[in-house]
Amino acid sequence: MSIRPILADNSTSISELKKNPMAVVEGADGFPVAVLNRNQPAFYCVPAEAYELLMDKLEDIELAQIVKERLNSPEIEVTLDEL
Repeated sequence: MSIRPILADNSTSISELKKNPMAVVEGADGFPVAVLNRNQPAFYCVPAEAYELLMDKLEDIELAQIVKERLNSPEIEVTLDEL
């Protein structure tokens, strides 16, 4: 069995999550919760607001990479009528 790090400040067992999922989420105050199975992280429970923020940040990173790739591309002049 490999040992995996728990990448959250909050953790709970699958049993506790099954008993009252919303209590687990509310108890984490908007932060992710590592759900453990036999003391190993099985998955992370992430509140919707935190997930949406994460997706926005990932999109920003992807867009920044596109900008960097196109930074030295040749410019093409167009007029509004050509668009």
